[in-house]
Amino acid sequence: MIVPDTIYGAILLSVIDFFLSIVVITGIGIVLAAFPLLNKVGKLDDEKIRNSSH
Repeated sequence: MIVPDTIYGAILLSVIDFFLSIVVITGIGIVLAAFPLLNKVGKLDDEKIRNSSH
């Protein structure tokens, strides 16, 4: 699909850009929301680390 070089094409491109930016911003929000969950999953126990035999 080729976007025409008219005002209709400019509006169409702006609408596509708007929706794609919403998708990207939502994706970034999901990644940022996952960080606390990853922190709980990968929680390190300081006591185990200090008493390890390494």
